[in-house]
Amino acid sequence: MNEEVDVLLSNPYLSTLAFFAVAVIALVVFLTIFEMVTKYDDWAEIKKGNLSVAMATGGKIFGICNLFRFAILNNDTMIHSLIWAGFGFLLLLVAYFIFEFLTPYFKIDDEIKKDNRAVGFLSMTLSGSLSYVVGACVT
Repeated sequence: MNEEVDVLLSNPYLSTLAFFAVAVIALVVFLTIFEMVTKYDDWAEIKKGNLSVAMATGGKIFGICNLFRFAILNNDTMIHSLIWAGFGFLLLLVAYFIFEFLTPYFKIDDEIKKDNRAVGFLSMTLSGSLSYVVGACVT
């Protein structure tokens, strides 16, 4: 069975399709986890036009996808790529909690829900930037 899968994944088109499908599914799962830890409903807030939530969510999407980029480039197998991307996601999640902890004067989630665009932009930038740091460490 593994030999058949290896033959299929040796085709660059099928390999691309497989990595894309796994990354999209993982993105949905990771975003769902992020949404469970935030105090607001991401998609309801975005529907209402909350730009701060859209920026913060967009930063998370970019960060997760960027982690997959590095994981795919630096690993030979789908499973290793998924493991490294998952590990990177956990580090992004930890960074989210550290960001919340390091701002004792206000609550990040509350400010983003109130459409504080400065905080939304900072959250977006933090997710994207840290994904590069984590991605550089992927082996």
